[in-house]
Amino acid sequence: MYQALYRKWRPQTFDQVVGQKHITETLKNQVRTGRLSHAYLFIGTRGTGKTTCARILAKAVNCEHPVDGNPCGVCPACRGITEGSVMDVVELDAASNNGVDNVRALREEAIFSPATVKKRVYIIDEVHMLSNPAFNALLKILEEPPEHLMFILATTELQKVPATILSRCQRHSFKRIDTAVITDYLEYIAGQEGFTLQHDAAELIARLAEGGVRDALSLLDQCSASEKIDLEAVYSAMGLAGNRRVAELLDHILRHETEAALKEFTGMWMDGKDPVSLLTELSNLMRDVLMMHVAPKGALELISGAFDAGTLRDFAGRMTTEELLCAMNTLQRTLSTVKDAKNPKTAAELCLVSLCDSTLGESVAELRARVSRLEKQMEEGVPVRREEWDPAPRRADPREYEEDYYDELPEPPRHYEEPEYEEPGPEVFIDEPRASVPAKNQGRAAETKPEEPVTPAAAPAEKVPAWSEICERAAHRVPMDLKILLGDDSKLRGRIEGDLLKLEANPVFVYGRVNKPEVLQLFAQAAGELAGREIRVMLSELKPNERPQRDIDELRAYPEVKFI
Repeated sequence: MYQALYRKWRPQTFDQVVGQKHITETLKNQVRTGRLSHAYLFIGTRGTGKTTCARILAKAVNCEHPVDGNPCGVCPACRGITEGSVMDVVELDAASNNGVDNVRALREEAIFSPATVKKRVYIIDEVHMLSNPAFNALLKILEEPPEHLMFILATTELQKVPATILSRCQRHSFKRIDTAVITDYLEYIAGQEGFTLQHDAAELIARLAEGGVRDALSLLDQCSASEKIDLEAVYSAMGLAGNRRVAELLDHILRHETEAALKEFTGMWMDGKDPVSLLTELSNLMRDVLMMHVAPKGALELISGAFDAGTLRDFAGRMTTEELLCAMNTLQRTLSTVKDAKNPKTAAELCLVSLCDSTLGESVAELRARVSRLEKQMEEGVPVRREEWDPAPRRADPREYEEDYYDELPEPPRHYEEPEYEEPGPEVFIDEPRASVPAKNQGRAAETKPEEPVTPAAAPAEKVPAWSEICERAAHRVPMDLKILLGDDSKLRGRIEGDLLKLEANPVFVYGRVNKPEVLQLFAQAAGELAGREIRVMLSELKPNERPQRDIDELRAYPEVKFI
């Protein structure tokens, strides 16, 4: 009788368990040293080895001749547990035995000593399915178990197990197995079974298994009907041919071909594809493209495996991260409402129309997606299409593609004649006459005085702006805390000497505020604008004897000032 691969190749020792060495080594050491717990809790996703390790542990603690912590597999206890004939090793499914009466019957039976083996072992699978009264009934025997009793609990949802149960169990977390490890294991089993399995097909099956060895063996068993297991055989056996149509649908979306996308959707809908399932698959495809886009080096470990890496890389190069996030948000919003919609097909079609035409939306995410597309085009040097800026593009003349077309074009008419260049005559370079005196004095001046030599005018004196002018010019530039100090010579004052503005500031309150490059630059700019030249700044402390003293009568006006 034919036996499924996952049953035929179920590990019988800890060393045969794939990808859970951190757990198997611990259990082997406990069996070897005899430091066993009375209750274990195995946590992990489906197909990662929880029940298998529970059965191996049950055999190891009852084995008559254990080998380095592993069951020998040949003693009566090992053979009886493997065959299921030992009544002291009980495996229960909490999904169908989740009532308090089932647990009470188990508790009443567990107090009896084992008949043929050393320990009575209860393996409770999917323990999170027990009801609250059943957990309470199980709690008492977990707290004070007999010497001969051992519980091994397995669950995929740790959060549903009460904390009182967790505190009494030794927990072991089973991780998802790497794709590379599952691929090697599939190739080994295929070699033992005589299958012709290609490496890329084994990788695809491993990715589809999502970290579970049992699922991988089931998929391999499903594909074994083909003489040669390649990618085409896996796609055909797994029913993944429809994923290629989903990829074609995304291709139409990226090309903004709304009509083609709707036709593709209608064709899949006529073939029996549910709109919710179709949008979900489209969302999963975009998720894989996003992983390929943001993590190109480790994407093969992150993608689901439903689509080949070449297709995902092609889509990743055609979409920006912002566009992917915006499209996925649109799909998620539609999926949250399409299930309750009266016409799911129409809702899905509206979603596809909005995905094809990115200009329809005006949300922040959609605007970011459009801006990212423009930025990518600018980085790649892609020119804007003519129809985007020219509403009436010029029709191309077929003669333009002929080699001699431009040589035969007539010369464009000249609208003006350029004047010929002429050499300037001597009169052009004659100096202009000097400014003459007024007409009424011209003759007398010529008779009485000879022409005097012209002396150059004296250079104008440099302007020295006052400190008050500098304060007025800089008032609208400096910070508010300094603006209120301008004009108070007891806090800050200055004067210009040559090309230097000497500032003196009160060392207690003002010096630290003024002694900043950006503040000093503001005073230098104000002084330079008034003086008409570049002004440098020098800051010093205002000495106590140089600070102006206030009149005593002025100080008496302040109620907080008291004279003793």
